[in-house]
Amino acid sequence: MITSSLFDRIRSACAGVAERSRFVAIDHSRIASYAASLPVDLAAQPRYDDLHHYRADPESTAAYLLTLDSVNFGSGWFPVLEKRPGMSGYYTIASRLTERYRAAGPISAAQLAAITPAACATLFGQQQDGPVTELMTLFAAALNDLGAWISSEHRGRFLAPVEAATGSAEILGERIAAALPGFRDVARHDGIDVPLMKRAQLLCADLSLAFDGAGHGAFTDLHRMTIFADNLVPHVLRMDGILRYDPALIDRIEMETLIPAGTPEETEIRAVALHACELILAELDAIGRPATAAQLDFQLWNRGQDPSIKAHPRHRTRSIFY
Repeated sequence: MITSSLFDRIRSACAGVAERSRFVAIDHSRIASYAASLPVDLAAQPRYDDLHHYRADPESTAAYLLTLDSVNFGSGWFPVLEKRPGMSGYYTIASRLTERYRAAGPISAAQLAAITPAACATLFGQQQDGPVTELMTLFAAALNDLGAWISSEHRGRFLAPVEAATGSAEILGERIAAALPGFRDVARHDGIDVPLMKRAQLLCADLSLAFDGAGHGAFTDLHRMTIFADNLVPHVLRMDGILRYDPALIDRIEMETLIPAGTPEETEIRAVALHACELILAELDAIGRPATAAQLDFQLWNRGQDPSIKAHPRHRTRSIFY
């Protein structure tokens, strides 16, 4: 039985990083006005994207989402990923997996456990010996782990871990992170563990959307999740003046130099952005316009598509967590 609170641990650890941070700071004077400017109560709510994503019977839908979210990382490689015309790296990966499911049905746990980097390259439309060979190797490892876990612990049923969580996103997030290294998104900062758990939380949000918040998507604690800390929301907050970066770090980002995973700079970008969002959410609540972290994340992510935001490079990290 899981008794500790994953979401509380994330919030507490990120608040601690914000206090100790050397490379990223929050402009607290701008939080109130920024929160007031956000149309979170009027913005469109997240909806499942059936155009680029697969949805069928419950077992097949769960299989698709667990598979997709197992490889929902690699933004540091996206500049060299062979993308579909007009699509981002994420939508390239998601749409190719969707086409495979629509054409041939779900990929079984046994097939995932045996998939190779070359097969991943074929599946996701990449050259087998191209510049993303390293990413395809990581994709294969992540899918091997997922397939082996579903086969050995859940008799090949992708819905089984969802059912075992009994409607708790926290329990599902804890268990999938314990079982699969790619979901175990915990950084170290000044010798202290900093759980961020981007993909473990995102999986729960995706399941909720796919099942319209009912049945296998009826999580009673979804509102307690944090934002999904990656490299886009921090970029939006920096462009909007909420986050201030060390000038040398800005220079590295503007030159599109990779920020190594696990470094203080990379951890602070994600953790301080998450804490800043907590401050924004607290302000929204105080002015009578409450929102969930997922709603705020959705709004900031969409703001990140604005040409004025996209015109500036965001930090790139080759990580298995985002």
